[in-house]
Amino acid sequence: MNLTRRHLIAAAALALAPLSVPVAAQSWPARPIRLISPYNAGGSSDILTRVLAEFLAPRLGQSVIVENKAGAGTRIANDYVAKAPPDGYTVLHAAAPIAIGEALYPNLPYDVRKNFEPVISTAIAPLFLVVNADAPYKTLAEFVQWGKANPNGFTFGSPGAGSAPHLTAELFMRAAGAKGLVVQFKGDAPAYTELLAGRIDATLTAISTAVPFVKSGKLRVLAVANEKRSPLNPDTPTFVESGLPSVVGYGWYGLMVPAGTPGAVVDRLNAEVNAAIRDPGVRQKAEAAGLQLRGGSAAEFRAFIDAEAKKWSQIIKAANIQAE
Repeated sequence: MNLTRRHLIAAAALALAPLSVPVAAQSWPARPIRLISPYNAGGSSDILTRVLAEFLAPRLGQSVIVENKAGAGTRIANDYVAKAPPDGYTVLHAAAPIAIGEALYPNLPYDVRKNFEPVISTAIAPLFLVVNADAPYKTLAEFVQWGKANPNGFTFGSPGAGSAPHLTAELFMRAAGAKGLVVQFKGDAPAYTELLAGRIDATLTAISTAVPFVKSGKLRVLAVANEKRSPLNPDTPTFVESGLPSVVGYGWYGLMVPAGTPGAVVDRLNAEVNAAIRDPGVRQKAEAAGLQLRGGSAAEFRAFIDAEAKKWSQIIKAANIQAE
């Protein structure tokens, strides 16, 4: 073979090499995809998971099957997906506890940084500060002033140790310069019972849960722990604009896949979920479930998870929060 012919073959090979990436990307998905929810059916996370599955299936040309693997503060689902083949056919609809697991549990069987590839932030569940309507404080400033003057400080209700409402309540008390106690309940319902009876001062909760009590005049909403006002209840001021800029905390959700999943698959999933988030029908269903849609790039979601892990691990340590 002469030199010229060898050069031509080499040039042709180089020209064809980039075509292998789109071809590989086009081969996925070739079979149904399992979308793993870390919670039981019926809650806001599960609702959004199923709405996304319904939207994605026709666009991907394959069934997207939701599987609920609830329990252990999302650790069962997380561990299941961490050990799944990195082929794009097992996807986790992760929740906020995945970012704080290392701070609460010393012997986790997975590492959120090493065993997962973030795909996209899907939604947040804004936390609204809710108090009894008969209480003497009508604004956040008055609530802070009352708590500082009270010898026992604040008493918050929380749906569980290490939950977003628990951690955000601890963050608030430190930012306000007031002491207090966060009482742990098994879910929102018993916390609401105690709040309505006046035996605790406040709770941080989804607005969809609070609305019936607010409309009936039994509860009052003072603030939302978002960076900006939530479209779910735009009349409610943020802690930020009320003079407590560090008080930002909420439940959140996002797609993650096992580490090693091809980049083309991650990119395709990211693009399709961003399309879902722009869809008015998806948005309407999410907001009805008390969720605020997000979206963005995989890199942005990774940075967000890292920031959440750092932020809340500091609160967990400062408040000496123990896992249940």
